[in-house]
Amino acid sequence: MKRVLYFAILMFAFHLSAKAQTRALYAHTTIKCMGVELDGSQTLRVQGYGRNRADAKEQAMKNAVWAVIFDGVKDGVEGCNMRPLVTEVNAKERYEDYFNLFFADNGAYKEYVSMRDTKRGSGGRAKDKLGYSYDLTIRVLRAELKARLKADNVIDK
Repeated sequence: MKRVLYFAILMFAFHLSAKAQTRALYAHTTIKCMGVELDGSQTLRVQGYGRNRADAKEQAMKNAVWAVIFDGVKDGVEGCNMRPLVTEVNAKERYEDYFNLFFADNGAYKEYVSMRDTKRGSGGRAKDKLGYSYDLTIRVLRAELKARLKADNVIDK
């Protein structure tokens, strides 16, 4: 009877631990709009997650561009362009090869992000068993990104 009770407690603890780790991984994708520039670019506060700062920074840049293209930015100050650039329903699947190359490490997405709005020491940092999470301020060149997607026939607006 004691073995069954110990086993049940162990399984319950494992379940809680797994649930907390899953929740922690999803918590690393917050994106908030800080403002819009007159050139059409958006300044976003993005959280990136990775093995080290460089990985987290690259993931944050990818997350920012991904949000502008597919998800839209749902949180932030008034006046931000919240709509995604690609509104086609199955665009991720239809243009999968294009976006796999676009978002590859050191891919074309880097042409449409800038870190010039980042202030020294402004990035929040957290560490867990798997890696680091950093909050970064990233400017996404939305107008140029939209022109690129038009030129590559991904969008037709």
